[in-house]
Amino acid sequence: MSGEALEIAAGAARLVAEEGMEYGAAKRRAARAFGRRAELPSNEEIEDAVREHIDLFMADTQPAELAALREVALLWMERLAAWRPHLSGAVWRGTATRLSAVHLDLYCDDPKAAEIALINAGVAFDTGSLDRPGREPLEVLTVASPSAPLGESVTVHLMLHDLDDQRGALKPDARGRPWRGDLAALQRLMAENA
Repeated sequence: MSGEALEIAAGAARLVAEEGMEYGAAKRRAARAFGRRAELPSNEEIEDAVREHIDLFMADTQPAELAALREVALLWMERLAAWRPHLSGAVWRGTATRLSAVHLDLYCDDPKAAEIALINAGVAFDTGSLDRPGREPLEVLTVASPSAPLGESVTVHLMLHDLDDQRGALKPDARGRPWRGDLAALQRLMAENA
């Protein structure tokens, strides 16, 4: 990675860890200082920089924050087990801080069924969508879930995928680590870190 890309990665890592930004937005914001031709680091390089930032500046608070976020994820994965939930993002990868959102991928025969189940359970949520190049936008339901250890609500994004999308869900990153995990995988991860 070039020196410029290293600086962008470090700047993006600060934005991710301290402001809760997503990788793509943090990369673009950090790169603005270098102009349009700046070489952007990969998500794996950003993640490495986030881990370094956490080790240097947040080592005393981040592990407890991550554990609290994983408890929130576990609760929602158990509630939504019928839709084959998989945890992804910083909470799965271990780089989440209290500002991070929980990202759950739900794999549905009928994506509206998950929405109807939330309505029937009296759960308030917002709806949105996520653009995907060359594909239909992905419907996203967002709920606020209280976390006693954090003393505040956590944002939980429920991404409503078609059931067929589950086939490629467990593809690993360039280093062989999975981008997401199911309920059993999260329970193993939490047991290892307890």
